[in-house]
Amino acid sequence: MSERLIAIGDIHGCLTAFNRLLVAIEPTTSDTIVLLGDYIDRGPDSRGVIDRILQLRLECTLLTILGNHDEMLLSVLEGSLPPEYWVRYGGTSTLNSYGFSGDWDAIPVNHLDFLRSCSGLIQLDDFFFTHANYDADRPLSEQDSLLLRWTSLRDKRPKPHESGKTAILGHTADHQGEVFDLGYLKCIDTFCYGGMWLTALDVRCGTSWQTNEKGELRSP
Repeated sequence: MSERLIAIGDIHGCLTAFNRLLVAIEPTTSDTIVLLGDYIDRGPDSRGVIDRILQLRLECTLLTILGNHDEMLLSVLEGSLPPEYWVRYGGTSTLNSYGFSGDWDAIPVNHLDFLRSCSGLIQLDDFFFTHANYDADRPLSEQDSLLLRWTSLRDKRPKPHESGKTAILGHTADHQGEVFDLGYLKCIDTFCYGGMWLTALDVRCGTSWQTNEKGELRSP
């Protein structure tokens, strides 16, 4: 068992908040950190966020979930989604962070390889981690990817999962910057790109940290 099991919510290109959060957490090689997806879009420095994530892999055990925004970028590059759709949901800020001027090679191959390596759902101990939502009556190994990455808790609030494990989610941003906690479900997307907080939660002991793009630290 690792020393700490820490989940971090939707970063959305907010590198200042992400860096400040990691300073507060002080990750070590005995820690496991799970990132819940949506590393890119909307915030000012998506490229910097992914660079920092790649570095973080050397500092702790790092597990990463694919978010719907990350999936949109990959779908554009695969030709299954028009770029105009992605741009409407924050893609422009991501392209700007890469200095994009019409050549998709501006996005480094190792950044795309990282996104392609991300998981849909991760199970650890008495917890499971995914980006958005889940089917309470379906085994965790058989969940629908559309539900895992796209379905807001505002549209579907699931019951406790049949496994008895606690769900740790992002995606559904709380515009007041508060963690949404139902006991069996905790959503830690706290609207950092919208001027609120980026949240980390040690899921075993309940300790949390919050930072923002001003570099401020809040202890909820």
